[in-house]
Amino acid sequence: MNTDLVSVIIPCYNSGIYIKECVDSILQQTYQNFEILITDDGSTDTSTIKLLQQIEQCDKRIKVFYVDGNNGPAAARNNSITHAKGRYIAFCDSDDKWLPNKLSDQIPLFDNKDVAIVYSDYEKMDAQGKRNNRIVHAPKSLTYAKYLKGNTIGNLTGIYDTQKMGKVMQKNVHHEDYVLWLDILRRGWTALNTNTVTAVYRIHSNSITANKLKLCTWQWYIYRQHEHLGLISSMYYYLHYAYRAFVKFLI
Repeated sequence: MNTDLVSVIIPCYNSGIYIKECVDSILQQTYQNFEILITDDGSTDTSTIKLLQQIEQCDKRIKVFYVDGNNGPAAARNNSITHAKGRYIAFCDSDDKWLPNKLSDQIPLFDNKDVAIVYSDYEKMDAQGKRNNRIVHAPKSLTYAKYLKGNTIGNLTGIYDTQKMGKVMQKNVHHEDYVLWLDILRRGWTALNTNTVTAVYRIHSNSITANKLKLCTWQWYIYRQHEHLGLISSMYYYLHYAYRAFVKFLI
C-alpha cells in the first residue's frame, strides 16, 4: 500500500457544536499521513471561531482558513483544495464523522490504474449522534453511465486521486458533490467501493420533505443544464434517480 499524503477537506459555517467531534474522528485514523484543511465560510458564531483556533493548535497537521462572507460549501471546499498538498483529496462535512478504518481501507484501492475515485458504505446517526445501524450500501463500482442514475457516493466517503487527473474543483451548484464525481467519471475513470462502512452521516430532522423536493428539482437541472442530456435521456436517468432516492429515504 502506498502511504501518500491525504488532504482532508472540511467546510465550516457556525459548526461549533459538531466540528471538534468531526476532527477528532479524523485524527483517530489508523492511516496517519494526512492533513486537515478547514475553511470557515464566514461564521457569525464567535464560539465557532474560538473553537477553530483551539483545534488548529492541537495538531500541526490541521490548518484553518477564513473567508469573508458566506459563499456556500462548494466555495469553502475549493478554498481548501487550493491549499491542499496531498495526492488524495478527501471530504468530510463538519457535522459528520469518519471511522478509524476509513483511509486504511480506501487508499490501497488506488493501486488499480483505472480507479480515480474510492468511496464506501456509511452509517446514519441522528442529530444527537446516536447511531442505529442504518447502513447505506453503495454499488460495488461506478462508471459515468451508471452514476448518472443517482448520487450513490456519499460525499463524506469519497476520495479522488490528483495524480491521475489533477485537482478538480466543485461547481457552485446544488448537488455540488454529485457534479464533482460526474466531472471525474466523465473522463473515463472508474470509482470503486471498499464494501466496508467507513463513516457516519448525521441526519437533521428539520424540513426533510421540503429538502427532498428541492433535491429532485436540482437533479433534473443537472441532467439538462450541466450534463446537457436530451429530454428522453434525462427522463430515463431521472426515473432511476427517483427510485434510488426513494429506497435510500427508507433506510
